[in-house]
Amino acid sequence: MAENPATNDTNQAAPSLNALAQYAKDFSFENPNAPRSFQTPPNNQPEISIQVNIDVAQLAEADFEVELALEGSAKVGEEVLFAFDLKYAGIFRLQGIPQENFHPVLYIECPRLLFPFGRQIVADAVRNGGFPPLYIDPIDFVELYRQKAAEAQAAAEERGNAPLSS
Repeated sequence: MAENPATNDTNQAAPSLNALAQYAKDFSFENPNAPRSFQTPPNNQPEISIQVNIDVAQLAEADFEVELALEGSAKVGEEVLFAFDLKYAGIFRLQGIPQENFHPVLYIECPRLLFPFGRQIVADAVRNGGFPPLYIDPIDFVELYRQKAAEAQAAAEERGNAPLSS
């Protein structure tokens, strides 16, 4: 009898991650000091600041919304050249993936799939705002996941060790 490659020995579906939809959930771009911001001497390199966050919401038994938040700005001294805030999301279906692996899949693999699209939206907006496009460097979502897990662990230990108030 031939074995079906889409199933394993326990007759469960092979692990799969499907992107059902992707969309810009919220986006803003600000050029607060235009046209003055274009008069900055070209030898002054702006200071670029970028923050990344990931939120997950369960929609159904196997469906999740994963939101990649990219927020950043460019400044020369105290003057803001531009600022952006993007929430780019996707609906993902996880099938045949063990429950204990949901968290890393949702916080590593799903954002990894969303990132190139969010990166392009930011680059286009910055370019359309009159500046050279800002191509955000690739993000190591595994390291970001480890950092967030370590922060959560430290916060849990701190709460667990805190004396109870009476």
